[in-house]
Order: sequence, then structure tokens, then C-alpha cells
Amino acid sequence: MTVIDSTPVKSPPVDACVAAGTEHPRPDGQDRYTIREVAAYTGLSAPTLRWYEEIGLLPEVARTHSGQRVFSNRDLDWLAFVRRLRMTGMPVADMVHFAGLIGRGEDTYGERREILEQTRREVVARMAELRDTLVVLDAKIDFYAGARRAPEGPESS
Repeated sequence: MTVIDSTPVKSPPVDACVAAGTEHPRPDGQDRYTIREVAAYTGLSAPTLRWYEEIGLLPEVARTHSGQRVFSNRDLDWLAFVRRLRMTGMPVADMVHFAGLIGRGEDTYGERREILEQTRREVVARMAELRDTLVVLDAKIDFYAGARRAPEGPESS
């Protein structure tokens, strides 16, 4: 007889820097990427990736014995999250601050949550503004679609 332990296992919380889903498939089992591969995968230029690392937005990337950067899946997940933060309009300085909090560990969970909650409130407010703008645009489009065109050229008798 086989006995199965059905005791629930509580996993530690997953940090927000891990993407909920990847937009591009990654090769199975691969966890080492060159800067060129990461640039192609993320759409960020190599100089931008270097700058992100320089300012502390991207945690220190592993290097080969010859000094070439070697990115991991974790780095790709972080860059996907940074891309989402950029889409919210979060300033780079705030993203760097957030990255620094992650580097300081679990003691900063509360502050990180506050930052993300504030960012969420700002996104929701912008979405409401955009919905209102969409209503105005739709009304103008409907107006112009139903407007009579002025006759072109001499009028017919």
C-alpha cells in the first residue's frame, strides 16, 4: 500500500520581481544569457542594460572569467518587472530605490508593498482619465461619422 502525505506545505512568498508569466519562451534548462541575447529578448539596448546595472536598477550581473556579463532567468524576470514599472510611469529613481529595498531583504516588505500600492492607485487614476478621454473621442468620432459633408465643387441645379 502506498501512503501519501497530504499535509499542506506552505511555500515562502514569491517576490514581486518574479514575472507572473513570460512573454517570450526561453530555452528549456537555459539559465545563462549574453548581453546580446538579453537585449534581443527584452528589447532593451546593451548600453541601457549596462546603465541599469551601473545605477543599481539591475542587481550585479554575474561575469565570466573574462569579464563578460552572464544574465540568468532571475535577471530576465527582474527586467520584465522593471518594464512593467516603467509602463506605470514610475520614475527611474523610484525604481532604483525599490531595487535597493529588495537588496536589503525581507525587512523591507512593508515599504515595498506601500510603493506598489501607491503606484497601483496612480495607475487606476490614469486608467479612469483615459476611459473618460475615450468617451469624448467616441462622441467626436460619432459626430463626424454622422455629419453631412459639404458639397464639393459647383452645386448641381
